[in-house]
Amino acid sequence: MKTKILMLNKYNKVYLFIFSMLLLTNNVVGQQKSTINDLFLALEKSTTTKADALKTAQAETYKSSINSQFYPIVEGFGRYDYSSIPTGMYPVPPNDLLPLIQNQSIAQPFSSNIYRLGGTIAMPLFVKSIFTMSEQAKKIVASAKEQEYVNTLKNQSILVSLNANLNYIENLKMALEKKKTSLLKTQEFINIKVNNGRAAGSTALNINTSINEVSTLLNDLEIQKSDIVASIQSLTGIVLNQAVPMEQIGMIQSGEIKITKPLQEKISADSLVIRAEKEKLLPSIFAQGNYSYNFAKAYNNNASINGDLTVASLVVKVPIFNKSQYVQIHKTKLDLEVSQNELQKLNDDFAAQAQQLKQNLIVLDNSIDLYQNNIKDKEELQKIAVLSYQLDQMSMEDYLKYEDDLVLAKATLYKTQSQKWQTLMKLAVIYSINIKTLVQ
Repeated sequence: MKTKILMLNKYNKVYLFIFSMLLLTNNVVGQQKSTINDLFLALEKSTTTKADALKTAQAETYKSSINSQFYPIVEGFGRYDYSSIPTGMYPVPPNDLLPLIQNQSIAQPFSSNIYRLGGTIAMPLFVKSIFTMSEQAKKIVASAKEQEYVNTLKNQSILVSLNANLNYIENLKMALEKKKTSLLKTQEFINIKVNNGRAAGSTALNINTSINEVSTLLNDLEIQKSDIVASIQSLTGIVLNQAVPMEQIGMIQSGEIKITKPLQEKISADSLVIRAEKEKLLPSIFAQGNYSYNFAKAYNNNASINGDLTVASLVVKVPIFNKSQYVQIHKTKLDLEVSQNELQKLNDDFAAQAQQLKQNLIVLDNSIDLYQNNIKDKEELQKIAVLSYQLDQMSMEDYLKYEDDLVLAKATLYKTQSQKWQTLMKLAVIYSINIKTLVQ
C-alpha cells in the first residue's frame, strides 16, 4: 500500500512538472514582442481591410453583371389557356385548313382549353451601349482596386503614427520617472535638512508638490497610452503592452500624386457612361426564338390533338423619341464635370500639402539633431544643479527649473520624432508608396 502511495506521489510530481512547463511555454509565447510587420499582417486580416476587399468584390460583380448581358437568356414555360370560344392552338395555313372543315372526323387544332409547354431564347446581336458599359465596368473595378490599395496605405500609416505616438508617450514617461526618482532622492536630503533645522518646512512642501505634479502627469500619460492601445487593437486585434520597435529603411521620392488614382479611374468610367447613354439612342438588333408544344381536345370531335410551333425572329429596335434619355445624358455630363472639378481641387491641395510636408521633414530632421545635443547639455546641467543644491549653492526654485528643463527637452525631442513619422506617413500615402518599403 505504501509503495502504491509513493508511486502516485511520483506520478503527481511528474504531471505537475509537465503542467508547469506548459504554463511557462504559454507565458513565453504570450510575452513575445510584436513587430511592426506583425501589425501590418494583422491589419490585412482585420474587418477594416475585409470591408475594402468586399467593395472590390462588389465592383467585380458589377462587371460580371454587365458582361452577362452578352449572353442569351433561355427560359422554359408551361401554360394553360382557357377561352370562351375555341381558339387556334397554332397557326394553320389556309390550304391545310380546308380539308379539316370538309372532314369533321379529323381533329381540328382549335379548343377552349389548350396546354402549352416550351421555351424561349433571346440575345442581343448588336447593342452598342453594352460594349461601352463593359469597358466602363473595367474602369470601376480598377477604381475599386486603387481605392483598396490607398485605404490599406492609410491604415498602415495610421498604425505607424499610433505606434510613434505610443513610443513618444513611453519615452516621456521614462523621462518623468527619472525626474521623479531624482526628486525623491532630493526629498530625502531635504527631509534631513528640515529635521536638523537647516531648512524651512516650506521647502519640503515645495518638493512634495513637484513630486505630485509628476505623478499626475504620469497618470495622464497612462490614459493617453490606453487610448492609443485601444485604437491599435481596433485596427489589428492586437493588444500591445508597449510600442513595437521600428526604423526607417527607405526614403520618400517625389513623383506623381497617386492618392487620387481611384478618382481618376472613376472619371474615366463616368466619361464612358456618357458615351453609353448616347449610344442608347442608336438602333439595336436582337435575336429571339420561341418553341411550344401544344396539346388539347379538339372542339369539333373532342379527339386528342397536339402539335408544335417554332418561331425565330430578328428584331431591330430604333429609338425615335425618349425625353428621359436626353435628361439622363445631361445628368451624366454634370456628374462628370463635378468629378473632374473635385480631382483638380484634390490635386492642387495634395501638391501643396506634399511640398509643405517635404519642407517640414527637413526641418524636423535638423531639429532632432539639435534636440539630442541639447539633452546632453541639459543632463549635465541637471547633475550640476543637484550637487549645487545639496551644497547650498542653489535655491530650490532654481534646482527644480533644471529638472523641468531636462524633461521639457526630452519631451520636445520625443514629440518631434513622432511628428517626423507622421509626416513621413502622410507623404507615403500622397505618393502611394508601399509603406513596407519605408518601415520595418
